[in-house]
Amino acid sequence: MNKHRIEDIEVGMSSGNVFADLGLPNADQLKIKSGLAIEITQVITKLGLTQVEAAQRMGISQPKVSALLRGDFSNLSERKLMACLNRLGYDIEIQIKPASAPIGHVVLAVA
Repeated sequence: MNKHRIEDIEVGMSSGNVFADLGLPNADQLKIKSGLAIEITQVITKLGLTQVEAAQRMGISQPKVSALLRGDFSNLSERKLMACLNRLGYDIEIQIKPASAPIGHVVLAVA
């Protein structure tokens, strides 16, 4: 990360993944899961669903919906988050292609 100082505060340009910038393990996975969780939260709001209604549609418990809406998605796998979006009426497409660098990266694009 390119860093410089502004008024005695060190600042730097983000890599595009806040989890990687914070040095967290599994940063790519956390970025994907957080993107899916944000999308689910937006869909629940858009549809005007209660937590109980959302839980029934997504096939998870209301406490898990509550945690998800508070930003805690640690108890849900990427696959389960994708299944929740499917059950809320969304298609998911996974595209795999050769990377331009020796090590590839994961991108979540929401239409």
